Amino acid sequence: MVSFSYTAADEEKSRGVRRMKTLATSLLAAVAVVYALATWAENAGWGAWTGYVAAAAEAGMVGALADWFAVTALFRHPLGVPIPHTAIIPKKKDQLGASLGSFVGENFLSADVVRGRLHAFGIGGRLGAWLADPAHADRVTAEASTALRGALTVLRDSDVQAVVGEAITRRAEAVEIAPGLGKTLEKIVTDGAHHRAVDLVCTRAHDWLVTHGESVMDAVQGGAPGWTPRFVDKRIGERVYKELLRFVTEVRDMPGHPARGAIDRFLTDFATDLQGDTDTRARVERLKSDLLARPEIQDIIASAWSSVRALILAAAEDDRSQLRLRARASLISLGNRLSTDTRLQEKVEGWAEDAAAYVVTTYRREITSLISDTVAGWDATQTSKKIEANIGRDLQFIRINGTVVGALAGLLIYTVSHGVGG
Repeated sequence: MVSFSYTAADEEKSRGVRRMKTLATSLLAAVAVVYALATWAENAGWGAWTGYVAAAAEAGMVGALADWFAVTALFRHPLGVPIPHTAIIPKKKDQLGASLGSFVGENFLSADVVRGRLHAFGIGGRLGAWLADPAHADRVTAEASTALRGALTVLRDSDVQAVVGEAITRRAEAVEIAPGLGKTLEKIVTDGAHHRAVDLVCTRAHDWLVTHGESVMDAVQGGAPGWTPRFVDKRIGERVYKELLRFVTEVRDMPGHPARGAIDRFLTDFATDLQGDTDTRARVERLKSDLLARPEIQDIIASAWSSVRALILAAAEDDRSQLRLRARASLISLGNRLSTDTRLQEKVEGWAEDAAAYVVTTYRREITSLISDTVAGWDATQTSKKIEANIGRDLQFIRINGTVVGALAGLLIYTVSHGVGG
């Protein structure tokens, strides 16, 4: 059972209930005293008016006692006697919770009621006006950034890396890359975009040959047969180096060099084979599979999450980052559109109404059971005390009103009976 902790406000309300109980009980005692005095005066022959007072006081006592019984029976057994149909709230607490849940479900959690309330609220226009305020957009952006940082902190890197790695690998294996590579290469050759790469390679090759001429000549001499004279090997090495340097220089400096044309034809043919030649495409796929299976590639794929996570966290923490600035600008833009675009407002309101209607119709039982189960878990005695502290003061007015109304009714009945009877 769940018990309630009384707050200072509850204690103040309880003191008010006790004061009203004292007042109502004092009024009952007062009419009892009046009844006794009036009866004594009537028997003593003080006059006919004493009968009217006694009748009014007697009826007032009856009304006060009846209302005291009714009010007390709500919360406990009157005078501790277990009279049937008393202590209603402690006994019927669970039924009251179930009835409250059913009442809420039938009258508040219906699709028509929710749609009507949301439609009358005009959520689209209100949301637009709220988001259009830069201060509100800053607040939403800050809260979203905090939520994003929290989510990224909770996620385990190893789990995310495994999921990302598996997703990338599975996607790469499922898609044939050769045709796409062929189309891309064909477009590059057609546009001449590869010429800069050729220029760079030729320049680097020329510079390397100039710097490492001795190494090239030594390599040529080292590969010569052992029976040839050394001066012949040296002359051959120098000749090979000069021809190689001349060739690279010509290719670098002559845009129309035949070697460049040969490179263009090779790349064009290779692009065509990538798109249409079965053997070439199969070899590319095998190469792709071999690369994906290598541990180094898998490590790179897995580590991509760490890099992305670090970038997102840095952007989320920096209130001047492009991520937050763009998010803020997008929110303000959305707010301005929502404030003026009636069709967009209707769409947003329709989405909100559909979502709310789905929730209340799908999860109505769970929502109402939350109410009934919560009430069922309350301690019966504490629940009764809590309810009495909040409504008991008004209930004591019922006792006071019962005393006054009873007295007036008794006086009226006594007067009418005497008037009719003469």
